Amino acid sequence: MIYFFLYFFLEVILTSAVASKIGGLMMFAEIMVSGLIGLVIIVNFRTTLVVNLMELKERRLSANGFYQRNVLALLSALLFIVPGILSDTIALLLQISLFFGLIINHFRPKIAEEKSYSTPTYSKDDHVIDAEIISDTPSLR
Repeated sequence: MIYFFLYFFLEVILTSAVASKIGGLMMFAEIMVSGLIGLVIIVNFRTTLVVNLMELKERRLSANGFYQRNVLALLSALLFIVPGILSDTIALLLQISLFFGLIINHFRPKIAEEKSYSTPTYSKDDHVIDAEIISDTPSLR
């Protein structure tokens, strides 16, 4: 609870300081533009989620990468929608880290983590003879 009040206090201080420097109309424009950016990210989130699920299914994406691409992107979209300079700065940093993470993962060499799910093979013993035992009992014939 104390962190929320600290965040709210810093948000008000930074927003009022920036608003006094750039003016009320430009602050209003910044709030509207950042809100629209957040809405665009949320609208495109469904497509991004489907693509990331397909990559996760094909094992081209780790669970941590899936988390970073989806949860952090959604969090940054929500922070863009919240009016204020501090929330927009945090959202922008999240988007930049996601963007550079995608670039780094694209150029990083892929490490094959293939797991074999086939039946295990056992070494054969040449001294064992496989045979079928046929009983001489007439009741079984």
